[in-house]
Amino acid sequence: MKTRISLMLSTVLVLTLQAQKKEYKGLEALQMLQKTVCNTLEEGKPVYGMWEGRMYSRIEGEKDKNIFNVVGINVRQCDCVEDDVKGQGFRSVGREIMMYLDPETNEILDTWENPWTGETVEVLHVANDPVSLRSYIYEKDDKGEDRATFSFRQYGDVAVTSYEYPLFYNNPLGGDYQNAVGGKYHAMEIFNTYYSTEELTNPKIRDLETSSISWSRIAQWLPWMNMGGKQGIMVVNSTGESVLDKAKIWPRIQKILEERYPLYMNPPAKDDKRENETSWTVYKKHIAAKKAAEEKTNKK
Repeated sequence: MKTRISLMLSTVLVLTLQAQKKEYKGLEALQMLQKTVCNTLEEGKPVYGMWEGRMYSRIEGEKDKNIFNVVGINVRQCDCVEDDVKGQGFRSVGREIMMYLDPETNEILDTWENPWTGETVEVLHVANDPVSLRSYIYEKDDKGEDRATFSFRQYGDVAVTSYEYPLFYNNPLGGDYQNAVGGKYHAMEIFNTYYSTEELTNPKIRDLETSSISWSRIAQWLPWMNMGGKQGIMVVNSTGESVLDKAKIWPRIQKILEERYPLYMNPPAKDDKRENETSWTVYKKHIAAKKAAEEKTNKK
């Protein structure tokens, strides 16, 4: 019996290792990478990446709670360049929104009653402009050697990229001594994206018809929740797709864009060099604006 179980486990292990890992360098890698970021090799063609999912609280000693549902869109385009030494390159420029929804009704929440503090707070939805690549990615380095690399796992006709991004940096709301007393922002984002192997690898195919994504995030409490130093984290699990056809934007998101965020229907200009925004930097500006408005009112 033990031998039979061992053989079964060995078979399962072998079956789980059947993905073919494909690796590329140079121009071939750069073009595939650009397709995964912008769904196209065409400069200035907008792509609409959409997702929907659930957000949970996790506190030691408590049952996990589905505190919000979420729905969002990232609108971006690629700026393409060419360098005499580094060859072809690209950079994406974009902006994104994500709405926090009631987990039971799926309606947009503009206020939220914090179940731990009892306080009713204003919900500050994600509206980050811009969200862009900080620098260009080139096919070659400063010496003209192949630099760009790209790899994926292939399961038959499906190509899968998988990335984990551990985040650990100074919190914009913290002070000057975060290394000494803590307070750094600590999170992780996890992306698994699925493509047609033929569309991704064939250099004659310039556009991806579509790509499907799974996005997860493990992060600290959002600043507008006013959780103070309460122990705990949030976990987001979502799925979605990226499309090039504006008519394929999900109706729910199209309505949100039209009614609340018309600016976010289009990406920023290709030469946009502004610093990226996050929920933390946006919150800091939001609070500063509110304080300035209150002071102005009080002076009247």
